[in-house]
Amino acid sequence: MNDSLRGGAERAALIPNVLSIAGSDPSGGAGIQADLKTFAALECHGMAAITALTVQNTQGVRAIHVPPADFVGAEIDALFADSTIAAVKIGMLAEASIAKAVAASLARHAPPHIILDPVLAATSGDSLSGPALAEALVTHLFPLATLVTPNLSEAAHLTGLPFSAAKDSMGVTAEALMACGARAVLLKGGHLEGDLAEDLLYTASYQERFSARRVETRNTHGTGCTLASAIAAFLAHGHDLRSAVAAAKAYLTRALESADRLDVGQGHGPVHHFHALWPSRSGGV
Repeated sequence: MNDSLRGGAERAALIPNVLSIAGSDPSGGAGIQADLKTFAALECHGMAAITALTVQNTQGVRAIHVPPADFVGAEIDALFADSTIAAVKIGMLAEASIAKAVAASLARHAPPHIILDPVLAATSGDSLSGPALAEALVTHLFPLATLVTPNLSEAAHLTGLPFSAAKDSMGVTAEALMACGARAVLLKGGHLEGDLAEDLLYTASYQERFSARRVETRNTHGTGCTLASAIAAFLAHGHDLRSAVAAAKAYLTRALESADRLDVGQGHGPVHHFHALWPSRSGGV
């Protein structure tokens, strides 16, 4: 196992199972596909409960098909009935009914860690949510989540505060999310201007900022999915929340730095999830 996965404590020999509850992205850059790649890259066995099928490519979302809410709940129940799941990552839920079904299933099974990435729109800007979803996320899933990971735009939608890309306002926004019932918040500052990509981890007992050099690449599709999935994977390996966030942000930064090795589509391509496993080569296999 990579040293970065050990988290300072002795790890069990068994590979942890991590569940993604999210929509499918046929371009392979975000959603279930990005989550499973992240889990595999970080030495976890990935599982998936699909909440929506999308018709999309790197240039945008063309259509969304949402299964019945009870079907999504049955997907989750079947997995917990058969396997021990160390962590759960929640992404696109599309509709309030899906959010409620997911919350009901997770409340029954009480996994050790739940990372909620409140996906409301794709990188392209296309909406991925119904009008009542934000309220359902706050009411039903915030109380269950170990960590909520909105970007600045999503945070404004969830709290009702005006959107702000000012670094100094991140603390106020995070406090508002905590007041909505979140147990801990990682407010992502990708919309901030400047050379650094800065996120704010805000809990009841401490606050910490995590900065990384902003990587110049058009391949940014699925960065939020990847970060949340990486946090879930590191928690499954036994990291505490702070070290899981730090390790996940470092993993995402390296995936962005290597993203231009990929040539996927004409829009926002994916990050390189397997950057550490597929070393550069001049030729051959």
